[in-house]
Amino acid sequence: MALADLIKFYNEFSPESVSRFPEFYSPDAYFKDPFNEVRGLTAIERIFSHMFKQVAEPRFAVIETISDEHGAMLIWEFYYRVKLWGKGQAQVMRGASHLRFDAAGKVNYHRDYWDTGEELYMKVPLMGSLMRGLRRVLAA
Repeated sequence: MALADLIKFYNEFSPESVSRFPEFYSPDAYFKDPFNEVRGLTAIERIFSHMFKQVAEPRFAVIETISDEHGAMLIWEFYYRVKLWGKGQAQVMRGASHLRFDAAGKVNYHRDYWDTGEELYMKVPLMGSLMRGLRRVLAA
């Protein structure tokens, strides 16, 4: 698998492409983000299928890559609208994915890093007000 193909997969990600994970991920791949920690293709596909049910117009944009033959860091932006909020204002979440590859070049480790406070909770009505207030109090 070429890293460029994986990046293209994410940049063109759609509900239909969830079934393409086996092209890029090993059968026992590990995945972790702030809300999930799973192993195996079925569980990973379930997480991304769930994402398409929760948000409207999701789109990943990989904006920077650092890599070698063993793995990569993908710096990305995730654009979406929250269905729960009536497909309100477009949102953007910024984060990074740490990937490791197996001997066949497939992803066997995928760890997403993003700030749930800034990138999610501060955008939620009511909770966002509380988070912004805490931020003001704690800032130097």
